[in-house]
Parts: sequence; structure tokens; C-alpha cells
Amino acid sequence: MFVLARALPSSTHVSNWSAAWVGLDALIAAGLLGTGALLARRDPRHGLTAAATGALLAMDAWFDVLTSGPGAERALAVAMAAGLELPLACACAVLAARALRPVSTAPQPAGTDEGHPAAANARRA
Repeated sequence: MFVLARALPSSTHVSNWSAAWVGLDALIAAGLLGTGALLARRDPRHGLTAAATGALLAMDAWFDVLTSGPGAERALAVAMAAGLELPLACACAVLAARALRPVSTAPQPAGTDEGHPAAANARRA
């Protein structure tokens, strides 16, 4: 990273600039829609799309702020990052952490059906 920081130019002309940003925003939109659809179906895989989308949102905020011009353009980039992109990234991180947390796999003693409704009803009778 030190070598890159010293070797890369501080500014450059980039072709397809708008296509890169539109593509990133399209990926974020697809990630949010996919996460919402999976979450609505209570599909635990929503954690995977939430994690990826959160990372894209954080990256978008980072590059928006760092590539914005001074003045009003930077103020808008900071406002968008602080007010929208980073809070959404945090929400995605929470969804991902909740969905991807390990499931308890403690072994049950042989012959018991702990957690099974019929076994609980039998014990109460």
C-alpha cells in the first residue's frame, strides 16, 4: 500500500466514468432489492446479500467523498454518505450478522426429542 500511495498519480482522466458509477449504483440497487425480497420470504440467505450490499454501500460512500470536488459537491457527498449510504451499510451489516450467526449444534441425549412440540406436551401430561 505504501508503494501504491507513492507511485499512483493524485489525479487522472478516466474513460467510462459515468458507466462505472451507474454500474455501482445498479449493483447496490440490486443488492437492496435482493436482500429485501429474501428477507420478506424469511430466507436466511438474505444475510449474504446484505453483507455484500453493505460493503458496496461503504465503498460507494468512500469513493463519493474522495472523488468529489471541493465546496458544495463535497458537502453533498458527505451528506449522502452520512445520511444515507453509511446508515444503510450499517443496517445491512446488522442483518448479515443476525442471519449468519452460528446455530447451536449442541448434541441431544439419545432418545430425547428436546425442542419437539410433542415431547414437550408429553412431559406436561
